[in-house]
Amino acid sequence: MMLARVADSLYWIGRYVERAEHVARLSDIMLTATLDRAETAAQVARIALSAVGEAAPEKVANPFESARALALDRLEGNSVVTSLARARENARQVRDQITSETWERLNLVHLRLSGATAAKSFNDGSSAFLHDIIADLHLFKGAADATMSHGEGWRFLLLGAHLERAQLIGRLLEVCFGRGVEQLDHPTLTAVLRMSCALEPYLRAYTADVRARPILEFLLLNAEFPRSIRFCTDEIEAHLSMLSRHAEAVHVGPERLAGRLKARLQYADMGEIERDGSHVFLEGVLAECGEIHRGVYDAFVAYPLEMRLPA
Repeated sequence: MMLARVADSLYWIGRYVERAEHVARLSDIMLTATLDRAETAAQVARIALSAVGEAAPEKVANPFESARALALDRLEGNSVVTSLARARENARQVRDQITSETWERLNLVHLRLSGATAAKSFNDGSSAFLHDIIADLHLFKGAADATMSHGEGWRFLLLGAHLERAQLIGRLLEVCFGRGVEQLDHPTLTAVLRMSCALEPYLRAYTADVRARPILEFLLLNAEFPRSIRFCTDEIEAHLSMLSRHAEAVHVGPERLAGRLKARLQYADMGEIERDGSHVFLEGVLAECGEIHRGVYDAFVAYPLEMRLPA
């Protein structure tokens, strides 16, 4: 069984890298929307800001400053620069557990964001700046998959990434289709798909039928799209099932929780979800993701020492 501090660091590297990529993408979509109608721009800004924090009126009214803060503000807890700094610090603590390729890629993107010229680069070309960050994070994930041994450490990394992704997409869907949310127009729904990297996969599945119900169904229940919540929960359950084999006789709570959530999404019916209210279903999914996170900590990080000592 891997050391608890090592498992913890790898788990949080996965979470922080996924969060940084998501926030960078939402910031980019928010800026792109300003080229469209003012009503759409305000709605997209409200969605993007609400999905990662608070959509204060002054932030919605100034999307460029809001996007820059989400990218570069070190005092913003969910900003890209903060998330990557935390990911890099965790990687530094377990440098012997990751490959040179993954460390170099993470270090390079961190230096790009935290360097003295980052603010100027953002001001000179915000969209290109954010695209480069997202591309670098894709390269990090590719390097991790291609060069790390697919053992415990790799599984903790991916467990963190998929759990974070499930919660981020869940929160986005809750903001868009939750309780008391106004109906979104076509350009805003298209922006929501772009926020989830889902536009082309969605169009292949539903052609040009861009409506709220099929978008919710696709991002919630599609078994093949890697950013749907169902796909993420399948991966979470698979990784926890493998990791639990190393826990010997210890009862691993998160595996049971992940299996229950996987089954819930696998057998979910959109008719029932709509009848009960999509907000009820989404709130339940997010609550169960939180339980899985706490279960991971109880089982692999904060467990009592006597549970791992031989009798």
